[in-house]
Amino acid sequence: MMIPLSHEQAELFIPDEALGSEAISRTTHLGIGAHQDDLEFMALHGILQCFQRDDQWFGGVTCTDGAGSARTGPYADFTDEQMKQVRVQEQNTAAIIGQYSFIAQLAHPSSTCKQGALRQPVIDDLKRILETARPDCVYTHNPADKHATHIGVFLATVAAIRALPKEARPKQLIGCEVWRSLDWLNDEDKTILPLSKHPNLAASLNGVFDSQISGGKRYDLAVEGRRLANATFFDSHSVDQHNRVAFALDLTPLIEDDDLSPAEYVNRYLTKFTQSVQAQFESLA
Repeated sequence: MMIPLSHEQAELFIPDEALGSEAISRTTHLGIGAHQDDLEFMALHGILQCFQRDDQWFGGVTCTDGAGSARTGPYADFTDEQMKQVRVQEQNTAAIIGQYSFIAQLAHPSSTCKQGALRQPVIDDLKRILETARPDCVYTHNPADKHATHIGVFLATVAAIRALPKEARPKQLIGCEVWRSLDWLNDEDKTILPLSKHPNLAASLNGVFDSQISGGKRYDLAVEGRRLANATFFDSHSVDQHNRVAFALDLTPLIEDDDLSPAEYVNRYLTKFTQSVQAQFESLA
């Protein structure tokens, strides 16, 4: 492994078997997710941007070990260790299908991401990857997500980028939908990520994670439904521009201004949403 990662079970997988340093340094679009399958559900835009190209490459990072997955059916009796092995393999399979430049699985327990006092190893791992990758664009969880581990990874991502010199930082940081849609954002605040290309690829990536689908969570159907709904319900007065869309929040100001609080930043959008709802009632009184 060309980059030292802190957890002894961390893995770096390179689908086309390029050298580790080359696979990471050629990355232009980097996804940083909490769990196996988060990248495919939230960062599909980056995967599609790079698919079947040799001038743009998608790299992925999964921060946690997958031990706490819900499980029923054929996976009901799997131990945490068995689930971790299955989920690592599923994530590697997705990297092959999506032609990722690399996938790094950091293998940290969820508790490490969720507690500020324990989060430093995650930040350090992400900083090492970012230093080598130097991506133009990073996709991660949005700060209004309702999953605590996702917020922990979002905070670790911001901290890792802020630990870099300004000239070494990505040009854009995008916060994506998983455990809460971003359709509540005012339209002018939505970053629109078109996902119409390669619907067969998206379906294949969604379906890789059998341990979740057969294990009791139909994420494959849910994420497709959200993308279709976003496209149709975005604008009530015009025909659809795309047939599948993800909404995102531009987090770039957080990596341009180190004094800007993530909580303060997301509160700006919450306040704008509240004001827009109230203003509509007032306009119709």
